[in-house]
Amino acid sequence: MTSFLVITRHLRPVVLSVLAYSWLWTVTPISLSAASPHKTEPNLHRLLIEANRVVILGDSITYSGRWVSYLTCWMETAGTSAQVIDMALPSETVSGLSENGHAGGKFPRPNLHERLNRVLQISRPDVVLAFYGMNCGIYQPFDPARFHKFQVGTTQLHEKVEAIGAQIIHLTPPVYDQRPDKLGPAGTTDYDIVLEQYSEWLLSKRQDGWMVIDIHGPMKQLLELNRVNNPSFIFAQDTVHPGDDGHWAICRAVLNDLGVPSIWSAKKTDHLLPVVTQRLEILRNAYISAAGHTRPGIPQGLPIDEAITEANRLTTIIRSN
Repeated sequence: MTSFLVITRHLRPVVLSVLAYSWLWTVTPISLSAASPHKTEPNLHRLLIEANRVVILGDSITYSGRWVSYLTCWMETAGTSAQVIDMALPSETVSGLSENGHAGGKFPRPNLHERLNRVLQISRPDVVLAFYGMNCGIYQPFDPARFHKFQVGTTQLHEKVEAIGAQIIHLTPPVYDQRPDKLGPAGTTDYDIVLEQYSEWLLSKRQDGWMVIDIHGPMKQLLELNRVNNPSFIFAQDTVHPGDDGHWAICRAVLNDLGVPSIWSAKKTDHLLPVVTQRLEILRNAYISAAGHTRPGIPQGLPIDEAITEANRLTTIIRSN
């Protein structure tokens, strides 16, 4: 996950090195090569490559970090000097909602806005990638009130990031991979329809000048195409959390909008993945811990200074290959 574009006055110097995390192998039988119809690739491509510090926010899908690792590997091969910091938090929403009895009643879903000011103050990003939505409808049928919470929370996130002089790129929610034999936490609700509506709203914000990358549309198309040849093909065993193919589909959707040719594959960076993943995890744990949060069960990271020293050592290894 590693590079970003220096756009005008919004970028400021930073001394940290890049982070990366998650290993990969790509075996998707069918892939999509066309970029999204809304082509913002020149700006987005430069943004990710030329920035000093890129912070990624999201829920457990992003916390697990595989798509972030793939993207960071591409950024490294594209010559970035950015530092990538994955500050996603499992179970988190941007809507501030939580279903009754979440996690067996152990804790409510964390609300991004409880920690957002601290996240931005500690990480000092030039660019933020925000990937929310899966948890924000709390696995219930579409409801205008819940939808409004998602809209308000996302708008507040957008405004707070811009207020510190940084750029924000929104990603539409991923696919909810429900099957007849695997309903997942949404039960009989067609939850992917909810995510489609959230995605359509985000994409409509392009008219207001927002940078939005469509993950849901390309990911759903790729899932359907793969099932033509293999009806049992899945992205997420539990319907929510993607496996390797699903994470690669997320990354490839981002790369499509950046204008990266389809010939570029995660397999090209197999030699970088373990070290990139290690760097991402070290920085992730350190920065999440330093910012603080309400989510139990998250490992305590190193003090930030120590994490940066170790990340810099790994960056030297990554960029010497």
